[in-house]
Amino acid sequence: MESEKKSHAVSDVGAWAMNVISSVGIIMANKQLMFSRGYAFSFATTLTGFHFAVTALVGLVSNAAGYSASKHVPMWELLWFSIVANMSITGMNFSLMLNSVGFYQISKLSMIPVVCVLEWILHNKHYSREVKMAVVVVVIGVGVCTVTDVKVNAKGFMCACIAVMSTSLQQISIGSLQKKYSIGSFELLSKTAPIQAISLLIFGPFVDYYLSGKFITTYKLSYGALFFILISCSLAVFCNVSQYLCIGRFSAVSFQVLGHMKTVCVLTLGWILFDSQLTLKNIMGMLTAVIGMIIYSWAVELEKQANAKTTLPIKNSLTEEEIRLLKEGVEIALLKDVEPSETKT
Repeated sequence: MESEKKSHAVSDVGAWAMNVISSVGIIMANKQLMFSRGYAFSFATTLTGFHFAVTALVGLVSNAAGYSASKHVPMWELLWFSIVANMSITGMNFSLMLNSVGFYQISKLSMIPVVCVLEWILHNKHYSREVKMAVVVVVIGVGVCTVTDVKVNAKGFMCACIAVMSTSLQQISIGSLQKKYSIGSFELLSKTAPIQAISLLIFGPFVDYYLSGKFITTYKLSYGALFFILISCSLAVFCNVSQYLCIGRFSAVSFQVLGHMKTVCVLTLGWILFDSQLTLKNIMGMLTAVIGMIIYSWAVELEKQANAKTTLPIKNSLTEEEIRLLKEGVEIALLKDVEPSETKT
């Protein structure tokens, strides 16, 4: 039992580490690809379509080779999930374009309370006081790190609301679909990735044209840009798989809290690699966020221990004595049923 717990903990840490490393790596690769001083590839939605196309190809090869088993999930649920996921991607892009960086970061921070409320409404899930306190500390810390100027307009506010709601629903749906159909994270991803890839590659260029005023057909592709596109797509496979793995293992709220560690890593790497400014305010915010994450881990562990104490042990097998008594009871019941018919004859 102890070895099982240890192996489970190791796999949890591995899934989370893969998500953080791949997410931070893809942000660094995309920054070099999209940066005006880099390769100026300003087609974020279409690039996401490339990501899901490569992910779908990996899933297809894995199924064909027998490394993963395909389980049935109704097509309407896959379509609904893909629509919500694509709304999340498009909404985030529009929110970043129409809003200030400060308001964009606030909208991302609001996902934690939105996920909590949605899980309470949809799954009747309740959170302890310690968990709520830890979430507040994390939000304050990341807010201090990232939020600068805050400017709001009507269109930007609507796009931010759509992005937050759709992203929160997507993350909750990943966990509920895995539990509902007993399907693994990679199997679910391999089913949804083709639908997302096709829709994003069809509509993505038009969304990017609205965002940047340029069609992807006018972009002059260089070997350097192609190299970073391939790097970005490769990292996207690990990022997508690890996201599904993490939400399957943790909850949507835990994934959001742990996800803010990526923000801290991105700020640090931006300072190291891209000469981004790192002020005392950023450092204090990062330290507060890390403390909040530690408190959150402690609070979740307390909640698990409390639930384990209140849950009564369930018997999985009968003893030999119970089986004998059960057989005797069945025999007596059969004799009672037979006796009236014998007296009549």
